Amino acid sequence: MAQRSVISYLFWPLVVTAVGIFLSGWLGWATHGTMNGIISFLIVGIVLAALEIALSFDNAIVNANKLEDMTPVWRQRFLTWGILIAVFGMRIVFPLAIVAIFAWINPFAAMKMALADPDEYSRIIEASHSSIAAFGGTFLMMVALKFFIDEDKEIDWIEALETRLRKMGSVRGFEIAFVLIIVSVICYALPEKYQASFLFSAIMGLLTFTLVDGLGNYLDHMNENPTSAAAKGGLGAFLYLEVLDASFSFDGVIGAFALTTNILLIAIGLGVGAMYVRSMTIMLVEKGTLAQFRYLEHGAFYSIFALSIIMFLQSLTHVPELLTGFIGIAFIGYALFSSVRHNKATA
Repeated sequence: MAQRSVISYLFWPLVVTAVGIFLSGWLGWATHGTMNGIISFLIVGIVLAALEIALSFDNAIVNANKLEDMTPVWRQRFLTWGILIAVFGMRIVFPLAIVAIFAWINPFAAMKMALADPDEYSRIIEASHSSIAAFGGTFLMMVALKFFIDEDKEIDWIEALETRLRKMGSVRGFEIAFVLIIVSVICYALPEKYQASFLFSAIMGLLTFTLVDGLGNYLDHMNENPTSAAAKGGLGAFLYLEVLDASFSFDGVIGAFALTTNILLIAIGLGVGAMYVRSMTIMLVEKGTLAQFRYLEHGAFYSIFALSIIMFLQSLTHVPELLTGFIGIAFIGYALFSSVRHNKATA
């Protein structure tokens, strides 16, 4: 079978981009009724899509790594159902759920608030930022540490650091203790009124990672039973990737409210970006890019760890989303450069 060209992977993202541009312009006209309104909505929509791509490129690499071990059936399910959950679940339902929980109103009232009173809707989202950051930061830090603190890990990029971390895999619960220390320090630095919610959210993030990771391992062991439905599936990996996608999405969704309070425009812009991330994931899997560039995965997990730290810091101060995206791209770019240099040295 002939390999697909890089351009072919961009077909559906470009189609969705065209639809997104049309919907953004229409939404600008429906909201303001002026050409300036159309242009401003188009610009914000494009910026949101670019923000999503920059923040989620490392997510595509990690997804590709996990998808390589999944069966074709579950891989396709993730790339179809998963993208629907990512776009509609995290970009629309998640912000509505946050407002409904913190404002003690039903989801329909939250939707009405998002459309009729976007400023109040945005205020509630911002007020819950600390709890969201605690959950997402804890989950992502555990994801990164699990990769580095592993006795079976064979390839090291930054050897002085990674060889030591690999040896810590023999210390049971080391990564959990490390995360709890970070959480405790951040919690201590927060105003007292935010400490309880931050700590509770962080513990829930840790519990979610433990449950999802444990479920994934359990279902993997069930592969020994050929009659098991999970044996032919990869349900555990599917659930793991969905929670991981959700954690990555927190930063983009919260950052989007700094650009606009229109939830429909946020869904359009981030949804367009999510399609490009999906295509990057497929391309990485089908072209075997991770195998060709041995340190690319390392760069992604360093980027994830940096993102987890930034999410914790955002509980204390604002960190520009552009800086977050730049750090992730810098890690991945340098990892790619190191991989190319290694390939030339061993050719």
